[in-house]
Amino acid sequence: MNTLKNIDIPNQECDFCKELSEMGKDSKSPTLSRRGAIMLGASAAVFAGITSVLVPFVFPGLRRISLPFIPASSHQINNVMKALRGRTGKLIDIGSGDGRITLAAARNGFQAYGVELNIWLVLWSRWTAWRSGLHKQAKFFRKDLWKTDLSIYQNVVIFGVESMMKPLEDKLDQEMLPGTHIVACRFPLPSWQPVLVCGEGIDSVWLYVVPQQYLNIDTRS
Repeated sequence: MNTLKNIDIPNQECDFCKELSEMGKDSKSPTLSRRGAIMLGASAAVFAGITSVLVPFVFPGLRRISLPFIPASSHQINNVMKALRGRTGKLIDIGSGDGRITLAAARNGFQAYGVELNIWLVLWSRWTAWRSGLHKQAKFFRKDLWKTDLSIYQNVVIFGVESMMKPLEDKLDQEMLPGTHIVACRFPLPSWQPVLVCGEGIDSVWLYVVPQQYLNIDTRS
């Protein structure tokens, strides 16, 4: 019987590992070029700037009831103006956002006021009014609507959310004078009966005319 002899096999795997190990000693972590670092920093700055501008528009300020910024559509604006056709005097837009409804009211002959808690939206609305040449007819204020006296206005536009309509109805019940026209957008007042409904779906608006029986204050001249 032939006896198997030990055969020396070159340790190629170990030699290969050694080569990799030696190569690894000389390797360096990848680094950005000066141009790449500048471009990366600039991109980060642009992203941070865009975020800082957009966030105040999307997220509301702290308030009693949160009112997210949802721009009014052209159909909603047209429906509001249709509901107030033939009206004049002072108009207040509650939760005026970027000022679209307030500016439309100014174009239609109202002395229009927008009340908004988000300062960025107020500044944007003022700039838009100035750019449009309507800064004398349309004024914008940063103010809490719950601390705003509504009794001095003959026309009120409400662009709110469902959860605020009942508290707002109570406020209107306390402050509004007979004959005041109130236009609610998207959500109606829960107890009052509208005299007119314009539009359909999310573009619907409800017109209310304040009668004597809704008031809890003395009639003023």
